[in-house]
Amino acid sequence: MKLFFRIVFKIFLILTILAGCATTEEIKETDSDALLNQGIALLEEGQYDLSINCFNKAIEINPRYTDAYNNRGLAYGMGKGQYDKAISDFNKAIELNPKYAGIYNKRGLVYEEKGQYDKAISDFNKAIELNPRYAKAYNNRGIAHAIKGQYEKTISDYNKAIEINPRYAKAYNNRGNAYYKKGQYEKTISDYNTAIEINPRFAEAYNNRAVAYFYKRDYEKAWDDVYKAQNLGYKVHPGFLNALRQASGREK
Repeated sequence: MKLFFRIVFKIFLILTILAGCATTEEIKETDSDALLNQGIALLEEGQYDLSINCFNKAIEINPRYTDAYNNRGLAYGMGKGQYDKAISDFNKAIELNPKYAGIYNKRGLVYEEKGQYDKAISDFNKAIELNPRYAKAYNNRGIAHAIKGQYEKTISDYNKAIEINPRYAKAYNNRGNAYYKKGQYEKTISDYNTAIEINPRFAEAYNNRAVAYFYKRDYEKAWDDVYKAQNLGYKVHPGFLNALRQASGREK
C-alpha cells in the first residue's frame, strides 16, 4: 500500500511539473504544503518562474510559511540572480524562525554573490552557532575567507568541514585551492587527489590539479588532467592551455 501511494505521489509531481503550478482553486485552499511541494519540484527542474508562482500562492494561503519564503528566496537568488528579492525572503523566513540554520547559510551565499563578504561571514557564523556540525556552512565561510585572502582561516574552516564530513569532495577541492594560493603544491595535489577519489567525475578538481602540476613542471600529468576535465565537459581556460602548450612544447 505504501508503494502505491509513493507511485501516485510521483505521478502527481510529474503532472504538476508538466502543467506548471496548479491554481489555488485546483488545490484545497488549506493545502499550502501541496503548493510548496510543487514549487520545490519545479525549482529542482530549473523552472524558476513557475516555482516562484507556487511559493507565492503558498504564502497567500499561509503568510507565516517559513519554508515557502525560504524556497522562494532560493529561486530568486540561486535561480534568477535576483539577490535583493532573495535576501528579502530570507529575512522574512528568519523573522519567522530565527533558529533555522539553513536560511542563514543560504542568505550568506547570496551576500557572497553580491560581494558583501563580511555579511556573508556573519551569516555563516550564525548558521554554525545554531548547528556546530554544519559542514556546508564551514565550507562556505572558508570560501568567503579565501576571497578576502585570509588563507589560515580558510584552511581552518575546510579542516572542520572535512572533520565533520570526511567524504566532502568540494571541501577537499577548496582546501587544495587554499594550499595552492600559499604555494604548498604537494598539499594542493594531495587534496585534489582525495576530491577526485571521492568523486571521479569532479571536473573542476581535474582542472585545478592540472594547474598545480603545471607549476611543478610536470607537464605530462597536467595534460592528462586537462583531457579528463575536458572529457567531463569542463571549459579549461584558454590562457592556461596556451601557457601549457608553450611550456610543454606540445600543441595538444
